[in-house]
Amino acid sequence: MRKSEARELIRLAREAWDAEEWRRAADLYEQVLAHYPDERPSAEWWYDAALGHKFLRDWDKAYELGVQAAARAPRGEGDPAFWNLGIAATVRRDWAVARDAWADFGITLPDGEGEIHGRFGHACVRLDTEGSREVVWIERLCPTRGRVLNVPVTGGRRHGEIVLHDGEPNGERVVDGSAFPVFDELLLFEPSDLPTCQVTVAAGEPEDLDVLTALFADHGFAAEPADTLTTHCACCSEGTLHKEPRATRAGAQRVSLAAPEDEARRLLDRWAGEKAIGRSWSGLEAVA
Repeated sequence: MRKSEARELIRLAREAWDAEEWRRAADLYEQVLAHYPDERPSAEWWYDAALGHKFLRDWDKAYELGVQAAARAPRGEGDPAFWNLGIAATVRRDWAVARDAWADFGITLPDGEGEIHGRFGHACVRLDTEGSREVVWIERLCPTRGRVLNVPVTGGRRHGEIVLHDGEPNGERVVDGSAFPVFDELLLFEPSDLPTCQVTVAAGEPEDLDVLTALFADHGFAAEPADTLTTHCACCSEGTLHKEPRATRAGAQRVSLAAPEDEARRLLDRWAGEKAIGRSWSGLEAVA
């Protein structure tokens, strides 16, 4: 391939990129890279080709090209080639490569080998399930994985599942003056076996719901008052459900539970049977 031909293919690749034709753009870059893998601008071509396949969710190709992009990127300077490789390697559960990628990006990881279980703070993830979108809170386990802390209302999604999210925030949530990034989900990394139920509870005092939430949490489950709101914000499309913290209140209300039904009944009975006035529950039902 002559360099003049390569320049024309790169021009076409950039046009395809601007049109969000990711596969065509990646294919054109790869045609050039087969002949000119180490030209001065080749690091950018490798990166864009890998990123195109990431957008296509073709993780094997994103990994293959990402390795080449990272090999040509400066280490320890936050180069996004390492972040994208870290994501692709995590999808493939290639923990050695993922750890190296995060370290080369400049992130300090917990010591050890294999799967990463660190404490990277809290964030929000925009779940996307067959067109249904819901923003939930997660506890981040690594730069791209987080455990869902809410009890999702979207069918098929569960408390405790681990999701893999994109690296660039797409909005933020502000709670008590602190800003938390909102990431887009890339895939469900590890499902949860905790079923979801709903129940109507009556609480004599607002604190009674806090006691219920703590009781379920102490047993490895979750209870969440029905405080999901449909909101409109700059980072989401209309109709996206957001889990917003709200003050609990007395009286009857629906509560979402993440627990096996028999365990939910046992804990609800225990909660209602404590020496507190006005506590009761009814209408426990499983959610598909």
